[in-house]
Amino acid sequence: MPSTTSDRVAQFTESVIREMTRLAYTHGAINMAQGYPDFAAPEDIKEAAVKAIRDDHNQYSITWGTREMRAAVAEKVARFNRIHAEPDTGVTICCGGTEAMISALLAIVNPGDEIIIFEPFYENYGPDAIMSGAVRRYVTLREPDWHFDPDELAALFNEKTKAIIINTPNNPTGKVFTREELKFIAGLCQKWDVIAVTDEIYEHILYSGAEHVSIGSLDGMTDRTITISSLSKTFSVTGWRLGYAVAAPRLTHALRKAHDFLTVNAPTPLQIASLYALRLGQEYYERLAAEYRERRDFMIAALEETGFRCAVPTGAYYTMADIGGFSEFGSDTELALHMVKNIGVACVPGSSFYRHAHLGRNRLRFAFCKRRETLEEAARRLKKLRNS
Repeated sequence: MPSTTSDRVAQFTESVIREMTRLAYTHGAINMAQGYPDFAAPEDIKEAAVKAIRDDHNQYSITWGTREMRAAVAEKVARFNRIHAEPDTGVTICCGGTEAMISALLAIVNPGDEIIIFEPFYENYGPDAIMSGAVRRYVTLREPDWHFDPDELAALFNEKTKAIIINTPNNPTGKVFTREELKFIAGLCQKWDVIAVTDEIYEHILYSGAEHVSIGSLDGMTDRTITISSLSKTFSVTGWRLGYAVAAPRLTHALRKAHDFLTVNAPTPLQIASLYALRLGQEYYERLAAEYRERRDFMIAALEETGFRCAVPTGAYYTMADIGGFSEFGSDTELALHMVKNIGVACVPGSSFYRHAHLGRNRLRFAFCKRRETLEEAARRLKKLRNS
């Protein structure tokens, strides 16, 4: 009897991150698995959304976004990313960065085309590649600074390569790709006529003097980059599902067709509310980074006191923790399940961020985008790990 489900979805599993969130709910654990804040979004941004609903911006918008939001995004990427984009031909408003990514790949990939992915990677990229028909090629980021080997990367580029996915600041490692690294990647993209698809949703969460550079701003990359970001992490509104893709007109035209038949349009009242958020000044972003730096430093200290060895991120709000001090557990998954069920802290097994599970079996990912009280309670519970 033929299968009633597709071979496509049979190639990937359910999200491990979301699975750990469900287990956190089941066992009453602190959720340090999924990267969403447990604190309130800024009041003024919420009020802008309430006002938009009351002002009756509640119907379909233009498929690729309201003209006002597209203009605000164009202003934002010119100011912060050094990218010029015309609102009418270069900006598409999507249902979060997640939808922007799959729309981008569906727009540019033909079955059999190759795409390059850095590992450890955000877990959505694999299924995105499968659904778009791409062949995945991986290059490893190496600790302690999560650098890549230029020769290893260069060897992956060939006439079949269609795109490279760049996530900076990176989830799960917190790596921020340097300008020099991005220039090297840009050179390969130009040599092999490859499109850079960038996931930059943590672009404003930076530490230790790190600089966020958009590869789309570099010489020769304007016409071969799709720059993706969202409001989710910057404004603590992950449930709004509001993101955008910025690209040259020829790429935007194709991306909009994929977006149209995936979602029609992003939430209209939230697009109107975003106008206020996107035009906030530099002081907002500086305060955001400073508050997350305090959370990072507290949580890493707590984890290391417990017995983990942590990679200190220079961006985003995750740390990859080495579990070598807990040899009594056979794997990252075994330890993660023990922690959520018996310690009351949920995290993500590192193996879910690698193509081959054994490469990440000595790591766990912790998200520290939580209230200080939440982090303090997590630190208290972690002390039980040594006695469990």
